[in-house]
Amino acid sequence: MVTVHGTKAARNSSGASFLRGQGLVLLLIVGAAALRMLPHPENITPIGALALFSGAYLQRRVFWLVPLAALLLGDLHNGLYQAVVMLAVYLGFLASTALGRGLLHSRDSAGRVAMAVGAGALVFWLISNAGNWLAFHPQTAAALLQCYMDGLPYLGRSLAGDAVYAVLLFGGYRLARQMPLLRVAHAQ
Repeated sequence: MVTVHGTKAARNSSGASFLRGQGLVLLLIVGAAALRMLPHPENITPIGALALFSGAYLQRRVFWLVPLAALLLGDLHNGLYQAVVMLAVYLGFLASTALGRGLLHSRDSAGRVAMAVGAGALVFWLISNAGNWLAFHPQTAAALLQCYMDGLPYLGRSLAGDAVYAVLLFGGYRLARQMPLLRVAHAQ
C-alpha cells in the first residue's frame, strides 16, 4: 500500500481520510500521468511536476517509481525513441524526483515549489541535452555547447509546463485537503 508522509491518512486508511491523503495524491498522480498520453506541445507535459509531487508526498520505497512508470507508459503509447536519449530523459526526471524529495518533502511552501520547478527544469535540460549530444553529435566541447544552445527553447517549454502542472498538482492537493467535506470527515 502506498502511504503519504505528513498526513493522518498514512496512519488511518478509512474512507474520507484515504481521500484526503493517499487517495487524493494517487488520484492527482494518475490524472497527471494520463495527461501525458494526450497530444501536447513538445516538453510541455506533467511529468516534471509529477516527479516533484511524487518526491514530496510518496513514501521512500515508491516515490521515484511513479514518474518513471508514467513516463514509460507514455513512451509505450506515443512511441519509443533513441535509447541513449531515452535513458537521459529518464535520468533527468529521476533527478527531479530527488529534488522533490530533498526540497519539498514535508515543507512544500509556494516558494520552495517554485525553486524546485526551476531547479528541476534546469537539471532535466542539462541531463537530457547531454544524452542528445552523446547520441547525435560529435563528442566535442563545441558540439556540446551547441547542443545546449539548441535546447534552450525546450528549457523554456519545460519550465512553463512544469510550472503550470506544479500549480495544478500542489495547489489542487492543498485546495482539496481544505474542502469542508474532507475536513469534517477527517475530524471524525
